[in-house]
Amino acid sequence: MKPLLNQLPRITLLLLAAFIAALSVRSWGETTVLLVLSSILMFGCCWASASHLLGPRPALRFVIIGIVLGWIAEELGAQKGWFFGSYTYTDVLGPRIGSVPFIIPLMWFALCYVAYVIANLIVWQTPTDGAPSARQSMVMSFIAAMIVTAYDLGADPYMVFTLKAWIMTKTDGGWFGETLQGFVGWMAVSFAIIYGFRATLRGKPAVASSPVTPLYALVPLIIYGGSMAFQAVQGSPIETRTIALFAMGIPLLTALCGWTRWRAAA
Repeated sequence: MKPLLNQLPRITLLLLAAFIAALSVRSWGETTVLLVLSSILMFGCCWASASHLLGPRPALRFVIIGIVLGWIAEELGAQKGWFFGSYTYTDVLGPRIGSVPFIIPLMWFALCYVAYVIANLIVWQTPTDGAPSARQSMVMSFIAAMIVTAYDLGADPYMVFTLKAWIMTKTDGGWFGETLQGFVGWMAVSFAIIYGFRATLRGKPAVASSPVTPLYALVPLIIYGGSMAFQAVQGSPIETRTIALFAMGIPLLTALCGWTRWRAAA
């Protein structure tokens, strides 16, 4: 087990490089295979990164919470219209578990983990924040949920109008045809996932599996930045391209400033 833990930084960087490559290829033409592959690579990279920064057991708890709550929320959404409004997934995102493509719960974990690290860097100038109090956990989870939802501002219209990954029952919503309820759902579900994970850290601060160098702490920011760049180039409707730059760029640059201070103090 220890040799594998020692290889986590290298594994993380290899998966990150593969994810960025898949994302770049997607910009030339989307296919179900590329969508599934890039999502799996992003998930794997985030799990490896979390295992490195938080330790294997906290990372596994984060993965389980993200996948289980993400799948339940999406299944209830697809079946009953809860959280996000009424919608139906198509076959674009690949095989399903119930009514939900299997990559969707994986993405819930990945995005929530990335937002968790970015929020910590913004507020505390460190990738992890130990064992926070209940009040602190709520505030930090809300900030992270906003960072996740900022990603969705451009991703949702693209997935619906360009990829047709799912079909909304109501097509005249207030956000480029999307319902505003969807963003309430994104906030609520991502908050539940991140707060649920933070609750497991009460009195049990996360401990990195090996010393974290500045380069490895950058991985979640690179993932978020890569997704922002993709939306800025490929976003549809075209207005979402500018929205992505500001909505995702502000937390990204602020977190980068926090990372710079953390690196100087390390």
